[in-house]
Amino acid sequence: MFRNSSVLLVIPALDEEDAIGRVVAGVDRALVDLVVVGDNGSRDRTRERAAAAGATVVVEPRRGYGSACLRALREAPRTDLVVFMDADGSDDPSEIAPLLAQLLDTGSDLVIGSRVLGRPDRGALTPIQQYGNALTCTLVRWFWGVRFTDLGPFRAIRREALERLEMSDPDFGWTIEMQVKAAQRRLRTCELPVSCHVRVAGRSKVSGTISGVVRAGSRILSYVFEAKVREWIGR
Repeated sequence: MFRNSSVLLVIPALDEEDAIGRVVAGVDRALVDLVVVGDNGSRDRTRERAAAAGATVVVEPRRGYGSACLRALREAPRTDLVVFMDADGSDDPSEIAPLLAQLLDTGSDLVIGSRVLGRPDRGALTPIQQYGNALTCTLVRWFWGVRFTDLGPFRAIRREALERLEMSDPDFGWTIEMQVKAAQRRLRTCELPVSCHVRVAGRSKVSGTISGVVRAGSRILSYVFEAKVREWIGR
């Protein structure tokens, strides 16, 4: 329990057998009440290694980052606070504590772990990821007046705030959906510098292939413009 608040950690995963065990094992279980790995149809031993390390594993066969997160949230008991992080070892589990402290000490609803402010390890963020982050965050600032530096997956949110966002994106739009809706609904948001390491093993589903980069980038940018258009037409 973190200062009398129950904490759920959600880790979406797809074919991360070489990383997931050490990621789950690195979580301070005195801090986090429940670790749920949302397995997105892995064809390797991701589920077995996550469970062996102490996580609760739920399976979402529909492919998509957001789909895995949504399944984990549906299956897990309700907690006061929710943390999201990646399964590839690029996020540091030891930084869950400062992320939660920032959330509670500042009275924020949502804290984004900023890899940009935290100076990522060499090679951890590709140039196209950095450019995409900067472009998208600029658009969010222009459209809604809220300043972000990153769309990083490592983040903490109050459960009541998460429910207000009515999250639905099944794929790579998940992180930007959360930030855009937080801006639209005037949630209290802030950022905290976090580490960003080169993935432990395997290849990124986003930056590891040209098709992944194009698909993720297109979805993220299209979500921003679609959200603004919906505002303009009064939906």
